[in-house]
Amino acid sequence: QVQLVESGGGLVQAGGSLRLSCAASGDTICISTVGWYRQAPGKERELVATITSGISGGSTYYADSVKGRFTISRDNAKNTVYLQMNSLKPEDTAVYYCNANCIDFHLNEYDYWGQGTQVTVSS
Repeated sequence: QVQLVESGGGLVQAGGSLRLSCAASGDTICISTVGWYRQAPGKERELVATITSGISGGSTYYADSVKGRFTISRDNAKNTVYLQMNSLKPEDTAVYYCNANCIDFHLNEYDYWGQGTQVTVSS
């Protein structure tokens, strides 16, 4: 089992910045990839960014809508993944969720989700 807790959301004006944190606990050794997703009311959940959990330091992916503005990073010692969000726009307003993809010894895959943290960007 893996538990994920997001934090760092809040209210910010357009052009401002926030840093979200995703703290993982439990059987974290299974985690291969951590992703940030977001969902606005009445809309589909969308992938924002991902980072791999290998010892290489992590490969990253960004959705086109956030590329150049958001940065995903990790601190393995703290079992924490961050999402630095700069130049925020009102369309970034959503609940942001942390997702951990786990692969066990038998190559079965599991997904774990945090409770979400609200990000609101005013115009």
